[in-house]
Amino acid sequence: MKTKVISIIIGILLLGTLGALFFNVFVLPYLLTNTYFERFDFVKDFKSGKIIINPKEQVYIQENIALESAIEKVTKSVAAIQVTTLAKNSYIGSGLIATSDGLIVILANLVPVGSKFNIFINGEKVDFKIQKSDYKKNLILIKVDKSNLPTVGFADFDKIKLGQRVFLIAASSVKAKDWLVNEGIVRSFDINTIKTNISEKSIVSGSPLFNITGELVGLSYTDSDGMISVVPVNVIKAFLGL
Repeated sequence: MKTKVISIIIGILLLGTLGALFFNVFVLPYLLTNTYFERFDFVKDFKSGKIIINPKEQVYIQENIALESAIEKVTKSVAAIQVTTLAKNSYIGSGLIATSDGLIVILANLVPVGSKFNIFINGEKVDFKIQKSDYKKNLILIKVDKSNLPTVGFADFDKIKLGQRVFLIAASSVKAKDWLVNEGIVRSFDINTIKTNISEKSIVSGSPLFNITGELVGLSYTDSDGMISVVPVNVIKAFLGL
């Protein structure tokens, strides 16, 4: 009799554990990422941090939700740059829409001297003029013939920390919504350069790097080790006169 009772108790505990695991791994992430369920108080409370099932798991889920939200928010502030060199080689890079009235910042090494390039915003080729360039800072400022463009906030350089989670968004073609995304952490930084642990190909050259709240951290390029380094936000702000 005792053995039977113990077996029943163990069975109940096992089913409860499996049920909780299934809910946390499959059901809860679906509820939190599906906009339909945002009307329910439980989901609202969990997103606001009022409900904590497991502290470590809650932080992980909340960060991933923040990352997805930030990616969705900032993609429209990225311009595609189509470059053709003197040797007739073509490739795609990216730039940042810095102001709503059409100022775009790109990396100078993205467009070598003598090359031709076109700029695309949301899949549309736009007319532009080069406003100024600073090859020591590796930056070029461009004015496009567009207005009411989407922009992003600038991160506070003094608040950047080692190990901070960051992500980049690069145009993989000139088509609208054709993006490449990668994420990692800040590995080291100084006032001139930010280095990350992100490994990428040269297609990401000029792609904006953001923190998980969607603020600009800098413009990316692939260094000699194949890792992503960044012209930091403080250099870009100074170049823009901000």
